[in-house]
Amino acid sequence: MPSIRRRARRGFSLIELLIVVAIILVIAAIAVPKLNSARMQSQEMAAIRQINTIHTAQTMYMSQFQKFAESLQQLGPPASGSPGPAAADLIPGDLALGEKTGYVFNLSATKDGYFVTAVPKVFNSTGRRTFYSDQTLVIRENWGPEPATAQSPEIK
Repeated sequence: MPSIRRRARRGFSLIELLIVVAIILVIAAIAVPKLNSARMQSQEMAAIRQINTIHTAQTMYMSQFQKFAESLQQLGPPASGSPGPAAADLIPGDLALGEKTGYVFNLSATKDGYFVTAVPKVFNSTGRRTFYSDQTLVIRENWGPEPATAQSPEIK
């Protein structure tokens, strides 16, 4: 009789398995929001780095062509042939298309220079902040879906 009880006791009971699964689900429920928050923060930092890349490219474009580029395509790679004012090959192609790391970038010319904006593709999923910068190289942020402007607070 004792040998029968030992054989029946080799595995886990259904209750024990359900408890383990419940514990795993609780841990996952705690970890997933933190993971999403960390991912959004990394995409925001990447957007700031892309703005810095655009500033560097604008400086190089200005030194080559004596004016600022009026669009991201002018800073991007040429479709064919060698680089020139229409496509100077100063930034990666995906950034030149206006979208990278969960953000949508826009470059516009002004009378005195240029400004660039970065807006999350999906607010509160790919980012919580919008960014604005111009030829002064100061990056400004707005905590919300409205695009940041020249009056938005500076990133410290």
